Amino acid sequence: MRDLFQAYRTFFGKGDALYQLFAPYRICPLGAHVDHQHGLVTGFAFDSGIEFLFSATETGKVEMASLSFEGLMTFNVARPVDEKQENWGDYLRGAVWALQQDFQLKRGVRGIVQGSMPIGGLSSSAALLCGFVMAIDKVNQLGLSKMQIIEYASRAERNYVGLNNGILDQACVVLCEADKLLFLDTRTSEYRLLPFGDGKRPLPFKLGIFFSGVTRKLTGTDYNLRVSECKTAAWIMQAYENVHLKELQDTRLRDVDEETFQKYEDKMPERFAKRARHFYTECDRVTDGIKAWQEGDIRKFGEYIFQSCESSMNNYECGSPELIELYKILRHTDGIYGGRFSGAGFKGACIALVAPTKQDSIREHVTQEYLKIYPQYKDSFELFFCDPADGVDFL
Repeated sequence: MRDLFQAYRTFFGKGDALYQLFAPYRICPLGAHVDHQHGLVTGFAFDSGIEFLFSATETGKVEMASLSFEGLMTFNVARPVDEKQENWGDYLRGAVWALQQDFQLKRGVRGIVQGSMPIGGLSSSAALLCGFVMAIDKVNQLGLSKMQIIEYASRAERNYVGLNNGILDQACVVLCEADKLLFLDTRTSEYRLLPFGDGKRPLPFKLGIFFSGVTRKLTGTDYNLRVSECKTAAWIMQAYENVHLKELQDTRLRDVDEETFQKYEDKMPERFAKRARHFYTECDRVTDGIKAWQEGDIRKFGEYIFQSCESSMNNYECGSPELIELYKILRHTDGIYGGRFSGAGFKGACIALVAPTKQDSIREHVTQEYLKIYPQYKDSFELFFCDPADGVDFL
């Protein structure tokens, strides 16, 4: 946080009533690629993320700088938000745009943000959005609930930034607790925070974060195409059933039960059958994984995570060559209970649950094996071990 105070003084001089906020990154062990179809998901926040240091402006002006990206982002919360500028400030503008639909904002913020890891697969965008929604909420005294913070951040990413995701990322950033697994039904927004086993033992794992060295931007990948393919799969099954169809944007695979999918699986074009197959089997893995978690069986829970990644590759058809090779290495590394692509699975990172006593050997083995295949990433491949953490909050 010292760097933020120094940067704040450099950009803005002295500041009155400085607020400090930490928004964690997140991983989703089970529930990959199903939140946009109103599926079942799980998640952890962890102790790395985005730090905010800011003060209020009475004029409504926003002035935000980042120690991770270039450019001072400036606009005014009391005026209509300009069109996207195709830079990191679009997330700030999107948060304000979403809040402007329901509130008359008067105060802006002046501050600095800094991310603590490379971008790729950990929902840094959700951390930035949720943190900035809370910053605007704070200075304007809006009194938002946790679920409102999630909704406004999600609305900003979908309707302003243009990524057709669900609420998984934002929910993890806001709702998680350090010693529990978040279980969320993204159709109803009902959630539970589940202790491991009987809740009397410390968590028996660390979170391994393995950056492939390849960065990506989701709005430039097939992410939105996969969402449309899932919706189309649901539409096809409803058409076979002669069900009244809603608009495609309002259709979800959760609208169709698994028995109906099994009835028409062989009749559907294979592309759409694969997307639906991933959805139904992944929701089943979430249910089975939660049972293993509550039984205190970390190995079984981890095996479901491996299975999730296999379905992501074979049925959802995501994963760059680098991520696929990295996953294969994790699959056969001693001390890793389970692992998969993180986030959308288009480049970015893999995540894993690892035995705390095996961190050194895991670091050595994975680094050696990965760089043997991709030596060109020797300067950008990175590996971190982290712990689950609480959701976004003021410090």
